[in-house]
Amino acid sequence: MDALVSQDANEEDMSQKHKREKKELQAKIQSLKKSAPKGDKKKKREITEEISRLELEMEKRHDEETAQLCGFNANITNVTDEMNNLSVDGEIADDDLDEVPGLRQHRLTKAQRRRDKKATILKERELRISEQEVQNIHGARNVETETIKKILKQRDLMIYEIPSDGNCLYCAIEHQLKTEEGLGAPGVNELRLMTSKFLRENSVDFLPYLSHPDTGEMLTEVQFEDYCDQVANTPAWGGEVELRALSHLLKCRFEIIQSTGPAIVIGGEYKNGKQIVLTYHRHMYGLGEHYNSVQPYKTEENGTESIS
Repeated sequence: MDALVSQDANEEDMSQKHKREKKELQAKIQSLKKSAPKGDKKKKREITEEISRLELEMEKRHDEETAQLCGFNANITNVTDEMNNLSVDGEIADDDLDEVPGLRQHRLTKAQRRRDKKATILKERELRISEQEVQNIHGARNVETETIKKILKQRDLMIYEIPSDGNCLYCAIEHQLKTEEGLGAPGVNELRLMTSKFLRENSVDFLPYLSHPDTGEMLTEVQFEDYCDQVANTPAWGGEVELRALSHLLKCRFEIIQSTGPAIVIGGEYKNGKQIVLTYHRHMYGLGEHYNSVQPYKTEENGTESIS
């Protein structure tokens, strides 16, 4: 009986502990959000990533702790059932427990309640997993990716996945340049420095396409210099402005495949130069736009598409 009381206490303690940790995490999340400087997109992206990581870690830890407790409860149930088969004080056998009013019924009810609670927890967890799988199948990210895959397959191409770390545009271009030119092709750092230098030298051409994220006004000369510094020295996201600069630097034509609308072509005047195909994703990650590279289409032995 003491074991049963202890078990219920453990369940209540864990429930209170989880509630307390969730409350503490929410306070920490609010603090992180407030720490982001206004207009600092890079810092906001980093904080968003950190919040997602903290939430996932807590959810995983709580699931594991709950599962461990359920396993512990099951062991207690087994021990209690075995005790029910023993005599009480060596005189009352298991079958004789029926003669003690309400004792057997009470013990069986306790055991069944634990089993039911464990089954409910497992069922709820399986339901959450199933719901997430459905969301993944019909979610914007999966729909977008599958559409792009179909477009690429018609051209005997497939996605080559690039990590989402702020360098995705430059990494995707590096991948294709090294595929064509070998190890001598410029890497991410060199591409960033080249781009920054070209933007500075041609500020009149590019300033009209850049605006302040908070005010929407065109960047001042000082802000433009800061923007170019970020391009050169930080993992700041690259976009159409950087692609236009790189098309001139590399004398290449970029074709950007997206899930909706026709492909975007940048550097069309270099149709006889290098031809670089990239894929543009709005929903692949929760941090905003993302670029991937492509490679020749291939399948695994089981017939499924293989992505490097």
